[in-house]
Amino acid sequence: MKKLITNLTFWVLFAITSGALLGHFSAATAIKMQPLGKYFIELVKLFINPIIFLTISLGISGMSNLKKVGRVGGKALLYFEIVTTLALVIGIAVSYFIQPGQGINTTTVKGGDISGFTSSAEDFSWFVFFKQNLTIQVLLFSILFGIYLSKYSGREKIMKLLTRVSKIIFKALHFVMLFAPIGAFGGMAFTIGKYGIATLLPLGKLMATVYVTMALFIFLILGLILKYYKISLWKFLNYIKEELLIVLGTSSSEAALPSLMEKLETMGCSKPVVGLVVPAGYSFNLDGTTIYLSMAILFLAQVFKIELTFTQILIIIGVLMVTSKGAAGVTGSGFIVLASTLSAIKVIPVEGLALLLGVDRFMSEARAVTNFIGNGVATIFLANNEKEFDRKKMEIAFSHEVYEYNLDKNLEIIPNNTEK
Repeated sequence: MKKLITNLTFWVLFAITSGALLGHFSAATAIKMQPLGKYFIELVKLFINPIIFLTISLGISGMSNLKKVGRVGGKALLYFEIVTTLALVIGIAVSYFIQPGQGINTTTVKGGDISGFTSSAEDFSWFVFFKQNLTIQVLLFSILFGIYLSKYSGREKIMKLLTRVSKIIFKALHFVMLFAPIGAFGGMAFTIGKYGIATLLPLGKLMATVYVTMALFIFLILGLILKYYKISLWKFLNYIKEELLIVLGTSSSEAALPSLMEKLETMGCSKPVVGLVVPAGYSFNLDGTTIYLSMAILFLAQVFKIELTFTQILIIIGVLMVTSKGAAGVTGSGFIVLASTLSAIKVIPVEGLALLLGVDRFMSEARAVTNFIGNGVATIFLANNEKEFDRKKMEIAFSHEVYEYNLDKNLEIIPNNTEK
């Protein structure tokens, strides 16, 4: 019983369930819970960029071969493009054969105001994307600083200072994560309270299709990627189950991004690989978002009875390969990217996005979880590919032994048999 009471996974799951019940039975009260989820995410986001900076700077400055940095970065971008393109194709294929938009009566679906998204889409540009995406800016600066530090003669003192700061930040993060159940409760209560279960019924087929497609992508595609290096997807998912529940409750992969970086390093991925791949993947490896975007476009085409030719489908894939990379770091990015894509292909009415507003929040959980798992798998794959992966650490981590960071001596795994 004591173990259950101190189990974070239990409390996050309990909070999600409680939030859903409150949202269903007392919507007005549940909507007022929004700040709990919102401020928890904002609090965790404060840790993201410092952790990226420290992880990359310390990792690169300690590398003997700086050419490896460029090689890992190049492989990561190639991996992202291949896997997200595969996600695009899968999303379009499933939508084409299941036809979730067929027979939808638009008069029974409550629309919403999309003017804010369409105006943002018109202003969208890659310059704006990089300007607003602080994560990418910190990533690039950290790489340059790490390279400079590796060549600086007095780097030992600086590295020692950064190591101590890193230890303090991770301890502070662990403390903040104790409030994850509160954040998950607020996020789920607000979602159910504001949008209601009833909004799912008219577009239930689309919802089911999106969730099933993302599940297939995770267990088939991502599962096979890990299987290539003889790593169990089930064991990995069990290892990050607390983070997955936090992402599910808050509908945000940012809420657990720092914890994911820590756990990936703990399970054997080297610090430089984690530091390079996870932040870059947050902006360029959005598997779940990519699947959703492709399915949403075909869904709207089916709703408006627009027969897309094979050439038009190829154009959609080509456009989404570019626009989907801008689906992070911008508020309302999913709808902005959808609006900009529909404007670019000029076949499907942009106004159709109003049909998706009611259920978009419920599908954001699936997108966030898929994105989150996808970035974890990408990091593990690339760490193995670069021979920067310690399987012994993975086996210990998967066996649920207690671990901690001893940053003066890099990572140490401490079995659960010592007195503190």
